[in-house]
Amino acid sequence: MALHHADSGEMIDVRPIPGKIESALSRALYKSKHLEVFRMFLEAGKVIPEHQVQGELTVQCLEGSVEFSVKGVTQLMWPGDLICVAGGEAHALKGVEDGSVLVTLLLHPV
Repeated sequence: MALHHADSGEMIDVRPIPGKIESALSRALYKSKHLEVFRMFLEAGKVIPEHQVQGELTVQCLEGSVEFSVKGVTQLMWPGDLICVAGGEAHALKGVEDGSVLVTLLLHPV
């Protein structure tokens, strides 16, 4: 069965889910021709190695804390923090406390 992606105009719940991070699955919430929005869950100590994507992206910390590295600088993100990254910039993430981030990715630059 295919995962549900929200339709245009459909409300999506991204409120924190404390105590359930270890069993939560990262997943795409919305996907269109040019845009993808997904929630990534990171347990403390989990590393997403340095990588890059073609399109611009934003990463917003929803809960917990995350180290976000881009352009040789590592910043500690807390709930409510948002980072914007230009397309092609190498970046990496590391869970400091169990938490999640909301990623918005431009898939095909217009």
